[in-house]
Amino acid sequence: MLERESELATVDEALEQLTGPDADGALLAFSGPAGLGKTTLLAEVRRRSHAKACTVLAARGGEQEQNQPFHVARQLIQPQLAGATDEELRAVLGSWYSIVGPALGLCAPEQGAPPDPQGLRDGLDWVLTHLIVQRAPVALVLDDAHWADPESLGWLAAFAPRAEHLPLLLVVAYRPDELPAHAEAFRTLPGRAGHRPLSLAPLTEDAVRTLVREAVGEHADAAFCREAWAVTTGNPFETVELTAKVRDKGLAPTSASAPLLRDLAAAQRGSGLVARLHSLGPSTVRLAWACAVLGTAIPQDLAARVAGLTAEEAVVATARLRDARILSGPGEPAQDGLEFVHPLIATGIHRAIPDALRVALHGNAAAAVIDAGLGPSAAARHLLETHPESDPWVVRTLREAAAENLRAGAPDAARRQLARALREPPDFGERAAVLYELGCASLLTEPANTVNHLRAALAEPFDDPALRQGIVIRLAQVLAHSDRLAEASEALAREIPHTQDVRARLRLQSEQFMWDAFNAAEPDSPARSRRLARLADRLTGRDLTERYVIGLRAWDACLRGEPVDVVLHHARRALAAEFGWAYEDRGFEVPVLTAMVHVYADRPGRAEELFEAGTAEFERQGWRGAHLSFAYSLRAYIRYRRGRLVEAEELARAGLRLAERVGRRTPVHWYAIAILVTTLLARGRVDEAWELAREHEYQEPFPAAVVFPDSQTVYAELLLARGQTKAAVAELDSVERRLTRRGIQNPSWCPWQLHQARALAADDPVRARTLAADAVRRARAFGAPSGIGQALRVAAEVAPPRDRVALLTEAVSLLSASPAGYELALALAALGTELGDTDLLTRAAVTARDCGADGLERSAVDALLSLGGGVPCGSTWQDGLTAQEAGLARQAADGDAAVSGPELSSICRKLGTDRTGLPEALEAFARSPR
Repeated sequence: MLERESELATVDEALEQLTGPDADGALLAFSGPAGLGKTTLLAEVRRRSHAKACTVLAARGGEQEQNQPFHVARQLIQPQLAGATDEELRAVLGSWYSIVGPALGLCAPEQGAPPDPQGLRDGLDWVLTHLIVQRAPVALVLDDAHWADPESLGWLAAFAPRAEHLPLLLVVAYRPDELPAHAEAFRTLPGRAGHRPLSLAPLTEDAVRTLVREAVGEHADAAFCREAWAVTTGNPFETVELTAKVRDKGLAPTSASAPLLRDLAAAQRGSGLVARLHSLGPSTVRLAWACAVLGTAIPQDLAARVAGLTAEEAVVATARLRDARILSGPGEPAQDGLEFVHPLIATGIHRAIPDALRVALHGNAAAAVIDAGLGPSAAARHLLETHPESDPWVVRTLREAAAENLRAGAPDAARRQLARALREPPDFGERAAVLYELGCASLLTEPANTVNHLRAALAEPFDDPALRQGIVIRLAQVLAHSDRLAEASEALAREIPHTQDVRARLRLQSEQFMWDAFNAAEPDSPARSRRLARLADRLTGRDLTERYVIGLRAWDACLRGEPVDVVLHHARRALAAEFGWAYEDRGFEVPVLTAMVHVYADRPGRAEELFEAGTAEFERQGWRGAHLSFAYSLRAYIRYRRGRLVEAEELARAGLRLAERVGRRTPVHWYAIAILVTTLLARGRVDEAWELAREHEYQEPFPAAVVFPDSQTVYAELLLARGQTKAAVAELDSVERRLTRRGIQNPSWCPWQLHQARALAADDPVRARTLAADAVRRARAFGAPSGIGQALRVAAEVAPPRDRVALLTEAVSLLSASPAGYELALALAALGTELGDTDLLTRAAVTARDCGADGLERSAVDALLSLGGGVPCGSTWQDGLTAQEAGLARQAADGDAAVSGPELSSICRKLGTDRTGLPEALEAFARSPR
């Protein structure tokens, strides 16, 4: 630990703060080339952490274990839960048991859909946070982070910033030149007090002199010590090893011996290390090779088997390797097995193994690992290093490992294993299945490659109808999720005529109907609607496929504007039996559509129930990426439709945060932005909605998939709110052409006609009234009071003055009987303004306040004051202000000294202020959400 005083002082400072009364967490990162003492420094961190009564979680990346997913995560967490029964694990992990348990090796993966990577990371976050809180203070120490597996490293890099908010000291060490691209975040992780990672420096000549004299005696002369420093370049590991060699050889530490140091140093690495190893005998060499192949924490019996040694031979060879300072010595036992003295030695020996022999040893290791009961996933990392030999056992083991890793939430590892299985290659009839599995593993990360794999699978000669159906359905899914909906439909259409089984054909038809429903550019939607109606109306809903078709029929009827009773009839048929949202082999789209028809049919309570159940399924399954974002965003839309705008905004922002993790301009991102923009406009925050749209590039080109609320219509509404009328009209003309061609006529689903009517009112009042009247007709045909009321309100806005009151009166009557609180507030404000009715305006202001429609509330209050009415009371104001009082207050706030006396005092009491605070009080009053 020479010349590491500043680093240790930083560690001590962090530990003092961690164990102090405030338990402040910290993050420390140490970087430096191999041999500079990172491992020794982290060992001292662990020792000092133990001395401070900290719980220590320790892990180390391994060069040979990089392809073993969650290897580091398991080192950190498994020991803390070791010995727990399955019942105890379920109690500790709660709902995360089946999600993180397989990744951490605590339980076997369950059958069913795997968690998405984001959901798994969230689960690991929860488990680690729970451990930290339960066993605080905690020191988490990760050595050789550059060799950590991608799954663990990505998770820890994202978790690291939380350290300062938990009773946690997180310490990492890595070689900066070897840090992989997926761990770039570690380069910018701050050290204590915002410093960048602390770079370890080589030892000075004085420090090397101290080490040499401690090892060989104080009589070592200066020239000898100076040469030791020169040949090791101040590298602590090489210095310690060099002094050990000097001592072992009995070399006199004099200037005369100094020239010999360079050869001794060379013997520690490269060819010198190899020569030293070979001098120990063949059996010892084989054991060292086996250990280099196996990695870290090596069981001696396993190493012996890979090396082809008896137990007695392995014991002798181990002793020789320890004496030669290649494996840990007797005083340095590894925690769980054999370890090399330093990773540099392990790397040197592994690279020195002849290529063909190294491949063979990895093959031996794979078989030995399986025989030892460590499972196919542990064997797979060795099989990745072998050459293809058309071995069915290799293909089978890799497929089993891939299935295990996919269900455990490591699709990238599964993809690597299946790609290797293809190169083996698999038997002739097995190739399609491997390509299908590879496509499933690549679905989230490599959609383009997934399409290629699945199309290649279909081109293979095989005779398994179930496999063929699975391939086609998965191919359509990845095409649809890549915004290639027409291709998805075509892939299904090609297969349907050749599918002999009736039930299988119906399943393919249901998938095609679903993707066609989402295709904004579908060429002949009316024809598809007729086919769907004929099919669905004769189905009984006896199985899930039939209920999916019926659910799609309900959605299609809703978009086309069939009567509400028809829509709800089909929705009830679809929901008559189990209708889960998280099946492994089905999407969640149809359950979402079936739930959403209740929103447009003025049954938002039922929609909320369905979404709550679906969201719970997503969370139980560990689907916390796109799936959960959709759920939050659409629940926000339901709250918006109910007039609960504050809640809608909160949920929409939560959906957007999740969507950002998935990626911009993805379908889930379009949904989140559309719903948040719509909500902000309803709350009167036009500028904020515009900035949000600009920040997230919410503009053309709009997605090929159907989004609700319709993206282009929302954008036009935003333009209209900003006064960009001509641009809004152009967008809405485009919407008209697109939706009319598709036969979408329900203004409850997309009120483009109403926005267009408002936009055209000034320049083309005749067309504006025609559009509004047609929207009223369509809304009445559908029959939802909220849709009719909204259409009537806009029709009144563009109608001649003599017709407005009748239209608004009916709108208020219908909306009062609907769940659409915000629409009711708009209609009340319009009718109150039209009639000059203070009671109606008061009701409008109160309703707007309850909805969170701040801008509408202010408008209603202004209209009320202009008529001489009082401002509605809220929880902040004991009484309302009359128009006269408001005028006096404004005069006083503007500095009119003539305004004084008891009346002003009364006004100030109502506002909770004195005269000097009137400007601020009036401003707060005007902006009050109440």
